[in-house]
Amino acid sequence: MFDHAVRAALSPILIAQALGVRRMAQSLPEAAGPRSGQLGAGPPLRLRIIGDSSAAGVGVRTQSDALAGQVAHNLAGHFSCHWAVDAYTGATTRSTLARLQTATPAPCDIVITALGVNDITRLVRPAVWLDLQHQLLTRIRTLYGPRHIYLSGVPPLQHFPLLPNPLRWTLARQGRAFEAQLSAYAGSRPDLTYLPAEYDLDPELMASDGFHPSEKLYAIWGQKMASRILSDWPRFLVD
Repeated sequence: MFDHAVRAALSPILIAQALGVRRMAQSLPEAAGPRSGQLGAGPPLRLRIIGDSSAAGVGVRTQSDALAGQVAHNLAGHFSCHWAVDAYTGATTRSTLARLQTATPAPCDIVITALGVNDITRLVRPAVWLDLQHQLLTRIRTLYGPRHIYLSGVPPLQHFPLLPNPLRWTLARQGRAFEAQLSAYAGSRPDLTYLPAEYDLDPELMASDGFHPSEKLYAIWGQKMASRILSDWPRFLVD
């Protein structure tokens, strides 16, 4: 109730600030290079990354430096990793769900999602977002039949240099509410894992726009995601 009342009182300021942030945050291009490929040798592992600009690699020059490239690089010593990126700047959970309604089925082993920041900046209510996430994950299971889905955690928006106050304060509170909802939901499903974004966002971890990951942060994110996949993989084979 308190957050709702505060947002209502500040809504003209928040809307103006959010529009400005979205314009500035979208000034950097998505990472260049192929959005699918193969890396490594060993048993095959099919990996798909679905999400927004962070999944598309905004903030770095090439896909090899972005999330997909970093995850594949860290898995390549153990698998023949066949990876694909399905991500776009500005994507929300709702827009991604709509786009996947007409997508072609393609079996894969692991799906990684990176969604939520654009929902937060649009002030989507946490309960609505969780329902959209549920619908999206159901669609992902139908399309790709993955062994497991990894949900990237909501980043600590209170540390994003681009965000002015009171927007920063408001979005950070919204982000924590999103995180609590999605973490609890993932804990109730055996095929879901929520990986929190536990990063100290010093300036060198952020891209020049103060909103997207830098090459160093993509490397940390990719290594953490790959390490969790590797530790979980024996259990998937038994299941």
